[in-house]
Amino acid sequence: MTRARILLADDHALMLDGFSNLLRPKYAVVGTVEDGKALVEAAIRLTPDLIILDITMPLLNGIDAAREIRKHQPQVKLLFVTMHTSPSYLQAALEAGANGYAVKSSGRSEILAAVEKVLGGGRYITPGVGGDGLDRSEDPAHAAASLRLTARERQILQLTAEGKSRKEVAYALAISEKTVAFHKDNLKRKLGLRSTAQLTRYALDVGLI
Repeated sequence: MTRARILLADDHALMLDGFSNLLRPKYAVVGTVEDGKALVEAAIRLTPDLIILDITMPLLNGIDAAREIRKHQPQVKLLFVTMHTSPSYLQAALEAGANGYAVKSSGRSEILAAVEKVLGGGRYITPGVGGDGLDRSEDPAHAAASLRLTARERQILQLTAEGKSRKEVAYALAISEKTVAFHKDNLKRKLGLRSTAQLTRYALDVGLI
């Protein structure tokens, strides 16, 4: 019997190792990546049956990576495993094509159950996500505002907050420095912020980095 092929994406090597060790007895782990841009490239190249991904990843967050993957691999199953419990993130993940959404505090048995259900064509959402009883330290208003930004604006916000210069952001996205500056000005206006330092603080607060 052919084993389902799974691609893993998380910016923490320990999480990748943990998922790999958990899944390999039953599934074929075909690759691991640590940033969203590499995830999109690997998804297209490896054509997995299931992708397990985080939301907060370098270069490209998981929500936008999922949207991009859906354009090329509409049949692939997507299971988010993340620290974010805000309903804004859950809704954004579902709109990006998620088949499942689990939190990182879930036990091994829950992760395995989520994988099995999603691979079987069902949907899995950790009980209580976005409701009472889970961590409410996230600010849903901030999360919602972040997710209302365009994909390009979120990319520039994330790369800027990761410490990249205007020139480095332009190179990474294959756009001009003038375009980067234009989007940064739009970001400040939309978010009511005045400086790059404030953009970085905001990105930290909403979990983009």
